[in-house]
Amino acid sequence: MAYNSRPVVKVKDKTFKIFKPYEEIAAAIDAVAERIEADYADKECPLFLGVLNGSFMFAAELMQRVSLESEIQFVKLASYSGTSSTGSVSNLIGLKNDIKGRHVVIVEDIVDTGGSIDHLMKTLAEHEPASVEVATLLFKPASYTKHYNIKYPAMEIPNDFILGFGLDYDELGRNLRDIYILADE
Repeated sequence: MAYNSRPVVKVKDKTFKIFKPYEEIAAAIDAVAERIEADYADKECPLFLGVLNGSFMFAAELMQRVSLESEIQFVKLASYSGTSSTGSVSNLIGLKNDIKGRHVVIVEDIVDTGGSIDHLMKTLAEHEPASVEVATLLFKPASYTKHYNIKYPAMEIPNDFILGFGLDYDELGRNLRDIYILADE
């Protein structure tokens, strides 16, 4: 069955219009994977930490493109409610392996204020990894308030609410293959 992009989608009480078609997303993921391959070619088995729930589609596609011997694990945080960041982050759940001395790449769906990244970086530092970098599908530089370098942003976007390709509106819309933005209401 062929996938056809929908120019407009309605989720609950909101209408969204297409912002980034899958082909553009795929090309951006290709570019991130190439950079990671080059940077980690001489590193031993990097650990990719996918941040659930939103990163699952980006993490899956990124890992299909990274041919390095590597490991992936998923962890969970929460900082969103509805269409805006709450600014508060809960505890890190799901870190199973000892990461001391390991090269870690955090795989995020979106970095906006940086609250989740700040929490993750501080928590992971306690475990003494060799290095920690961030790969994110979407980066909102205008919203970012932290000092950590976002080394692998696939795409920079404006400070708008985004839906699709793993990102949700009240847990709906994650399954959309394209990325959508709120339509003018």
